[in-house]
Amino acid sequence: MTVFEQQYTVWLEGQMAAEKNPRRRELLEKGLGHGTVEFLRTIWHPTVKNFDFLYPEWEVRDFHNGYRYVDLAYMPGGMKGGIEIQGYGPHARDLDVRRFKDLCWRHCLLALDGWTFLPIAFPSIQEEPERCRQLVLAFIGRFISPDTPAQLAALEVETLRYARRVMRPFPARELASHLQVTERYARQLLQQLMAKGLVEITNHQQRYRLYGLTELSDPYSRNLSVLKK
Repeated sequence: MTVFEQQYTVWLEGQMAAEKNPRRRELLEKGLGHGTVEFLRTIWHPTVKNFDFLYPEWEVRDFHNGYRYVDLAYMPGGMKGGIEIQGYGPHARDLDVRRFKDLCWRHCLLALDGWTFLPIAFPSIQEEPERCRQLVLAFIGRFISPDTPAQLAALEVETLRYARRVMRPFPARELASHLQVTERYARQLLQQLMAKGLVEITNHQQRYRLYGLTELSDPYSRNLSVLKK
């Protein structure tokens, strides 16, 4: 049995043991869908290494007093994030008008209730796993900020949060706009973070430098860099 299979079994059995709602417990006892399991196996677990704060087949009430089930609910600290695996057949080729409208209403009503959704197409799990892992990192970053050194100033912390969120190299001008400071001051912040080993120049162009996180700045980034090797 692999590490994933061991952790997955313990996690799912723990979910069933703790669940008092008979509707959700029945769904869990039937087992998770193939798309959800593959997402956990190839995307989530290699990136995050655990199933903390993750709840499969999470039941929610919509504004019409109906029951809805989110494939995977991610709820650290009571926040509400939902991941849904969109199979190509039922969600594209075979989707009739009624089901399409219901799917749109579902996402709208849950979004109004404070949910942040990450829909992932099953073909992307198979064909674009690295891109999906990057999405997971950005998704997690909206809820949890990895520990940052206590000596960092507030704007330095926000710079690291911004870098995690955009998932790509960025110029000082873009950071200045986000922080609402001058471009010169944004460069000073980036230089300070570079001196601390948390930010690096990614393109080394003299006039249009781009900046990104180093592996030291984020444990989740280290996980992703290992996967790329």
